[in-house]
Amino acid sequence: MNILGIEGTAWNLSCAIVDEKQVISEVESSYQPVKGGIHPREAAQHHASEIKGVIVGALSNAKENGVPKESLSAVSFSQGPGMGPCLRTVATAARALSLSLKIPLVGVNHCIAHVEVGRWNQNVKDPVVLYTSGANSQVLSLRDKKYRIFGETMDIGIGNALDKFGRYAGLKHPGGPKIEKLARQAKKYVPLPYVVKGMDLSFSGLTTAAKDALKTNSLEDVCYGFQETAFAMLVEVTERALAHLEKDEVLLVGGVGANSRLKDMLKTMCDERGAKFFAPDNRFMKDNASMIAYTGLLMFKKGITTPISESFVRPDYRPDNVCILWV
Repeated sequence: MNILGIEGTAWNLSCAIVDEKQVISEVESSYQPVKGGIHPREAAQHHASEIKGVIVGALSNAKENGVPKESLSAVSFSQGPGMGPCLRTVATAARALSLSLKIPLVGVNHCIAHVEVGRWNQNVKDPVVLYTSGANSQVLSLRDKKYRIFGETMDIGIGNALDKFGRYAGLKHPGGPKIEKLARQAKKYVPLPYVVKGMDLSFSGLTTAAKDALKTNSLEDVCYGFQETAFAMLVEVTERALAHLEKDEVLLVGGVGANSRLKDMLKTMCDERGAKFFAPDNRFMKDNASMIAYTGLLMFKKGITTPISESFVRPDYRPDNVCILWV
């Protein structure tokens, strides 16, 4: 079974074709703002201008690998959450492909796709999941056919927090990787607000305090303090969920999951608790079409498809609204 997937919830546009065992083809084109952060309308315009080439490229590569478009069973697309203008561009292309190839359409929850591609890549069975991306920071785990959210951010996601601070400090978007690099050069820890309320997190105050701390501290030291504080918050709620659920696997997914310091902190926590820590390859951490295609494959195998009339985008599509029938 071969499934085509299209991802374009924010800055990264990509198209991939997968089967049950591997990624057959993937082509991407990333929007890079001239200044500041991601502008939804500009990102959507980028996607609209690039999407034909990305899809044609993925189909061409797949054909060279012995998988022609006639072998495709379904078209999957990121239905949400994400930026409305970007989502609509992707959904329009997916509908057109579905109709022209006369194959079913499958709308995929972007957050669930991050989890499923991580489980697939690492062969993880039943983990506590820490999902860290630009707009989202959540601790999830499967219970009664849904990925229940056991803790999440109350304001902005960790990725957006890092990027906001990065822009203020003059770092080009995306700020996260640059902050990680600068943090390695720090000479001291700068104390910053640690905000965990029950199982939920808040990063907006931390971001503001980090900006203020630049007045009296080096950028390297503030970057280090920001990372250590924010990541400790994430690890704390993940550890508490692990203890509460009595599970023994932790899976890190989402774009911020590529940060080596966050991985190290989670692994240390897991080692101390006798749990196993998993993180997929970095290519699957960032937004990618392989995760949309693979999750679409799981859904399609269970008979889940999306009629054209129900293929409207869902910018606020929460992962705990999805019934997980394939696990």
